[in-house]
This record gives sequence, structure tokens and C-alpha cells, in this order.
Amino acid sequence: MKTRWISLGLVCALAATAAFADDDSAAAPCVGLPAQAQLKAALVAAANAETSGLNMNMWGVIVDRDGVVCAVAFTGTNRGAQWPGSRVIAAQKANTANAFSLDASAVSGGNGQALALSTANLFSAVQPGGSLYGLQASNPVDPSVAYRGSSSNYGMPNDPMVGRKIGGVNVFGGGLALYNKSHQIVGAVGVSGDTSCADHNIAWRTRHNLNLDFLAGAIPGPAGLFAGDPTHPDNIIFDITPNPAGGTGNSASGFGHPKCPFSVDPHSLPPVQ
Repeated sequence: MKTRWISLGLVCALAATAAFADDDSAAAPCVGLPAQAQLKAALVAAANAETSGLNMNMWGVIVDRDGVVCAVAFTGTNRGAQWPGSRVIAAQKANTANAFSLDASAVSGGNGQALALSTANLFSAVQPGGSLYGLQASNPVDPSVAYRGSSSNYGMPNDPMVGRKIGGVNVFGGGLALYNKSHQIVGAVGVSGDTSCADHNIAWRTRHNLNLDFLAGAIPGPAGLFAGDPTHPDNIIFDITPNPAGGTGNSASGFGHPKCPFSVDPHSLPPVQ
């Protein structure tokens, strides 16, 4: 009898563990967000339109507002045609942009501020002495999500990350929050595979191609608040000057990003809607 009760208890515990593990997928995440085929088409078009960087193939990832991975795609002929490490970096970037961006709901009933932060906006703030130093270590990637399943499914509609929370914080260009026509944040897109500046530009074009860049006049960002660029509120900002004492340099806005090889004028990107 005792053995029977132990067995029943073990079954119940395993069932509870399985239910917990499937909690993300059971919550019906990603409703209304682009599917893998839409992300891939938008990413390919964005990469083809971009003239900066090293002309590398790219990974792209979309997460929803809860940080659940919704879609993973790449632009090359197979999963090895772009840096394998950039798959998880793209997911990190999407998670970061979603985790640290807000919409008008932050203002309602309180003293909050709507604010869109791209991952490019975080570079200077997280350097030693910066106002957000240490942020990059605050929400680590979950390796059991990042590296689970068969590699043959990476970048496919059934990528093993899909339906699960990836975590991670990345503090260079390539991650942007997604805003629908009601100016509501619905998640984020992350892109990786080239220079960080090209990653940002391709992510920007991908968001525009997905018709999820409705920030104009509603959601401010560092480029609009501090760099005089309200038509590109969460754009990359090139305002870092060399620091005579060494180190990473000084950003006039506090949200600056280093220039990369073959960088282009960020104002050349499409304005937000």
C-alpha cells in the first residue's frame, strides 16, 4: 500500500512538473503577431534593402509582450548560412526591447511615461559609470529554451524556442519594440548576423515591413527626446565622442551607440508611422 501511494505521489508530481513546463504554450501566446513566414519575408526584404554592414545573412526573432518567442527565421539558404550564435542573440535582443519599452498604459492613472527603447539605446547607459550599469546581467537567457530540441528545426516554424520564454538582455543594436495601430506595445523583434549598426537598421526595416511601427506622435524615445529626431524615436544615436581618460567614450545624450564599419546615416531609415 505504501509503495502504491509513493507511486501515485510521483505521478502527480511529474504531471505538475509537465504542466508547469508547458505553461507558456498553454497561455495562447503570440495572438495577432506575425507568423514565421511573415517574419521571414519581412526580414529578407529588409536585409535586401539595407546598404550598410557586411552584407551577411541574418536571424530574426519575434517575442510577445510576455517575452514568449513567437517566430524565428533566417535569410540564408539554410541555418548554417548565417552565424549560428546569432539565433540566440536575436532572441535576446527581442526580449530586451520588449522588456524595457512601454506604451501609453504606463501613463494612465499615474506618473508613468510611455517610452520606446531600442537595444541600441542601451549601449552607453550600461557601460561602467553609466546610469544602467549592470543591466546586461539582470535577466539571463534560459539555456534550456535557447538550446533545446533538434538543431534541424532552428529557424523553422517549429523552432524549439517557439512558445517559450527566452530571457536575455542585449545592449547593442538590433532589437526594437513592436507597436500596433493603437500605439500599444505587442512585443518586439530582434535581428542579428551583421555589424550591430546593420542589425539595428535591418530590424528597423523589418518592423516597418511588418506594419508594427506605430509610434509617431504617441510613443517617445531617446532619439526624439535627446537627439532631435521625433520621426525615428527609438533610432540608433551616434553621439559618442572619445573619452580623454580612455574607455568607451562619452555619449552626449546618454543613449549613444558606437559607429560600425560601413555605417550609414540613421535618418535614411523610414520614419515611424
